[in-house]
Amino acid sequence: MGKNEAVVDVLLDRYGRTFAKESGIKLADQPKPLYQLLVLATLLSARISADVAVAAAVELFKAGYGTPKAMREASWQDRVDALGRGHYRRYDERTSTMLGEGAELLMERWKGDLRRLREEAGGEDRRIRQLLMEFPGIGPTGADIFLREVQAVWPQVAPHLDQKVLDGAEKLGLPRQERRLAGLAHSNDELARLSAALVRVSRSKKTVDEVMSAAAR
Repeated sequence: MGKNEAVVDVLLDRYGRTFAKESGIKLADQPKPLYQLLVLATLLSARISADVAVAAAVELFKAGYGTPKAMREASWQDRVDALGRGHYRRYDERTSTMLGEGAELLMERWKGDLRRLREEAGGEDRRIRQLLMEFPGIGPTGADIFLREVQAVWPQVAPHLDQKVLDGAEKLGLPRQERRLAGLAHSNDELARLSAALVRVSRSKKTVDEVMSAAAR
């Protein structure tokens, strides 16, 4: 096994859980889990820890707001309360408004189904990214988060390896070119897991050292 393959094996084993999985989303090419991923991407976009964003998503879904219809029908205060239970407090009021408006947009324009957005974009990665950024709270970062995770079930957008993923790869001595890095994964699902692992690892020099040490054994 080569050095790169050894590093990837350690990454997948120790850090290869997608943020969707951590939030309890059973990702599939279906309207409900795709919407839940959009909610998660909205929450992860704020300057707040990923753990808090995941906890807030879990609370929203536990409260029953896992579909655009339910999110739209929930009161503003109900959404604020759910976000608060996930300790998503600095941005709770603004985010509650954005989630309500985003659910409304999805219902009105794409009948609650993000697969319709994908069809409108002709399955083209860049155009999907542009359309995602029409949702309140989804900027370039949020669109990349969504695409990074959805590539597990939307082969049209794979490989989608954004700057954070490539930065993590560079710190571990992995290829920084999108196609070469993607070639180290054996499936689109594994590519989404590898992307999540690289984002996690890129935030901590200690974690980078740990992965490199384990891969060298």
